[in-house]
Amino acid sequence: MENALIIGDSGGIGGAVAAHLRAEGVAVTGLSRSRDGLDVTDETAVARIMNRLNGPFDLVFVATGALEIDRAAPEKTLKSLTVKALEDQYRLNAIGPMMVLKQAVRLLPRDRPAVFAVLSARVGSIGDNRLGGWYSYRAAKAGVNQLIHGAAIELARTHRQLACVSLHPGTVETAFTAKYADRHPTVSPQQAAARLVRVMHGLGAGDTGKFLDYDGQEIPW
Repeated sequence: MENALIIGDSGGIGGAVAAHLRAEGVAVTGLSRSRDGLDVTDETAVARIMNRLNGPFDLVFVATGALEIDRAAPEKTLKSLTVKALEDQYRLNAIGPMMVLKQAVRLLPRDRPAVFAVLSARVGSIGDNRLGGWYSYRAAKAGVNQLIHGAAIELARTHRQLACVSLHPGTVETAFTAKYADRHPTVSPQQAAARLVRVMHGLGAGDTGKFLDYDGQEIPW
């Protein structure tokens, strides 16, 4: 891996992945909303900013996302569900990564292995949902998994060596998870980055379309 593009490199996981790759000697380009104005929910902004880039990139990693948007906490009951929370979660956590992928296709090589990876979450697994609740966030992550899976099928026709995947990083010690870690074991962003990079290094075309955890194990849809 020689060149990587990290979307959301100002965040905990994105920043740690960028730092880890740079330490390995990878040339990393980072984009974020806070520094570059890259709002992934704004298709025009995504197109404008990513059109400035010249590829190819061996890795494009989308590390954007949020558990709370406009102070809307994950729902515990149906009574807490709102249209706005559902829309906001889907726009940021599902639509946003796909707007990046739409623009990133031209930046991915066709003649060698490459990876397009999106941060997902185990709670987006329908098969693994035993507790209910968290309706908006779960639905958005399930949505991005389906979208990535569909895109992987299409891109396999033009980018035969591409692995297009969703990744679950585990529970990471960031502002994102501070209020919700509870008794779940957590890892530092640096530990999460090392695990994610190891998984991404090991991906091949046979893995495209998969939903994987930080150990490279498949998660049920």
